[in-house]
Amino acid sequence: MTTLPEDKLIILFDGVCNLCNNTVDYVLRKDKKDIFRFASLQSELGQQLLKERGIDPNEVDSIVMIDPGKAYYVKSTAALKIAQQLGGGISFLHNFIFLPESFRNVVYDFVARNRYKWYGKRETCRMPTAEEKTKFLE
Repeated sequence: MTTLPEDKLIILFDGVCNLCNNTVDYVLRKDKKDIFRFASLQSELGQQLLKERGIDPNEVDSIVMIDPGKAYYVKSTAALKIAQQLGGGISFLHNFIFLPESFRNVVYDFVARNRYKWYGKRETCRMPTAEEKTKFLE
């Protein structure tokens, strides 16, 4: 079992989704405080982390943010919490947290359902580059 870093936020993402991978690239570039670590939902670790939190992998297939030992967030709440942590202009998106989660997730689910059609899908999960290796959990 992998020991999770207690002082890092973990983003679980769809490793074959181009939109999700582009988002991971964006977070990697903007994570100036080095607070995020990543794992694909399809990985053994991703599946284990979902199971430990009682999250049904069939219900969340695009993004989860885990604050080890504290909480986890899914779908739109995860996306808004990530934006908040990045700071800069993107952190403005966190202002939408006041909207009811059920409303936010309708929009989120619409994009999630169409992401492969709109952005494409990879044949295999993303493999981190040598420079990115320390940011990805196994």
